[in-house]
Amino acid sequence: MRTTHFLLLLAALAISCRQAQPVTETQHLLSEAPPESEGMSGERLDRIGRMLEESIAEGQIPGAVALVARNGKIVYHKAFGLADAEQGTAFETDHIFRIASQTKAITSTAVMMLWEEGHFRLDDPISDFIPEFAQTGVLERFNEADSSFTVTPLENPITIRHLLSHTSGIGYGMIDGNPSIRKAFAKAGIIDAFTAEAVTLEENIPRLAQMPLHHPPGEGWTYSEGLDVLGRLVEIVSGMPFDAFLKTRIFDPLGMEDTWFYLPEEKADRLVPVQYQADGQWKRFETEGFEIDYPITGARTYFAGGAGLSSTARDYAVFLQMMLNQGEYNGTRLLSRTTVQTLLANQIGEFWAGGPKDFGLAFAVVNANGVAYGGEGGEGTFDWGGYFNTEYFADPGEQLIGILMKQTQGASQDETDWKFRQMVFASIAD
Repeated sequence: MRTTHFLLLLAALAISCRQAQPVTETQHLLSEAPPESEGMSGERLDRIGRMLEESIAEGQIPGAVALVARNGKIVYHKAFGLADAEQGTAFETDHIFRIASQTKAITSTAVMMLWEEGHFRLDDPISDFIPEFAQTGVLERFNEADSSFTVTPLENPITIRHLLSHTSGIGYGMIDGNPSIRKAFAKAGIIDAFTAEAVTLEENIPRLAQMPLHHPPGEGWTYSEGLDVLGRLVEIVSGMPFDAFLKTRIFDPLGMEDTWFYLPEEKADRLVPVQYQADGQWKRFETEGFEIDYPITGARTYFAGGAGLSSTARDYAVFLQMMLNQGEYNGTRLLSRTTVQTLLANQIGEFWAGGPKDFGLAFAVVNANGVAYGGEGGEGTFDWGGYFNTEYFADPGEQLIGILMKQTQGASQDETDWKFRQMVFASIAD
């Protein structure tokens, strides 16, 4: 009996030792594979290409880069159409895109890495770190004549959780749905994301704290600049500029060599111009609202945690694969499995009640209603998109990633997003 117990103990210790070993470098390292080897239909994936080519011919989009990965293998990665119609430049799979609000997921990851280190709790007031937020209030009256306003003081403070889940009440400047909030931001000179000016988070975020809120924290869901605030939190807690934190703690360890706030000179020619349609022709987009070429021009000092990064389809797939791997990629663990579960848990209660998705910490997450809706993926699929027409989704149950990268403005007839997603899930063949 004692011998049996001793052998069982040795076996248990051996299993424990194996589990404690570092993850091998090749585990879930993205590489290319035939679709059928990962339970995907190559024939059905080819429908995506035909759909995108038809959409280009119809003038819905000038072009796109599409990527699909399953089980850590890239089973589809192709480029279509023109990256610059005026110059006749074709899209390439390694082109770099302004991913705008897809930055939010990366900022949330940075915040939760520091949370895991015990620097704060999610329900700590942000004013503990940025004191100006102690004076923030809810919009009470707005004067159209001079864009001045009065506020009602807060009964409960804005917390880090509120900022991550868009329940803080903070607005979003030029894209805000409330004209009074837009005007207040403009008068105060709040930087929303895209700028070539010599401004920093340290300067901009305290000014943002003086802006009126849509509603008391925790009493509504309003898309906001909360992730920009959290970029400043990362700087304060880590003692590093936000761009340096992301590069040293996330991008370098994961091998995301093409993801930057401001591109190195040798990568600048791979940045895709934003295009819009005029008189049936695709042209380079320009605006007085912001500097469209912000990733390669200007002062290069503003690190917008909500919308500032540029990246490739492959780089972003690496980030999503880390999430599907429960916080680990290529032998590097950024987050615990339990933290990833928190990131993807419903953080907003019934604010989106009855809809196909819940909302976590910077991610929309498909719920049971979304599964029944169809074409959204399985329960737990997480997603978001960007201002310049990019999108991603990742299904943990199916170990499936979909990324569609475009760079357009005003493409109101573009149906490629929902078609791409629907076709990706319809290509599962195991």
